[in-house]
Amino acid sequence: MFLEKLSQISNRIDGAIALSLIDKDGIAVESVSADENLDLELLAAELVTQARTISDHHRDLEVGDVRQFSIATDRMTLIVSAVTPGYYLLLVLGPRGNYGRARFELRRASLLLEKDLYL
Repeated sequence: MFLEKLSQISNRIDGAIALSLIDKDGIAVESVSADENLDLELLAAELVTQARTISDHHRDLEVGDVRQFSIATDRMTLIVSAVTPGYYLLLVLGPRGNYGRARFELRRASLLLEKDLYL
């Protein structure tokens, strides 16, 4: 159901390596990837856990829920973006990827996918 939309979104982001729709438990619903050696399942589980932990701390501080966060390494940038309270998008961006465009497209994608997830 979401594979075609994920592929279209990923194709609009220069340098995108993989894009995954993941649930609140870190389980991938659908994924597209240009790197078969990338362990998206493990990345998704790890990063969603971090997103939930950060959200819990921010809720205690009364600064709001986490909508998006990123981690940059020497090999890639990982961006987690909330779609609904129960779903996230995980984008893996290569070192030459367009970070600004990626954030913009993830926001657009959240609005697009949100409708389907609430059906």
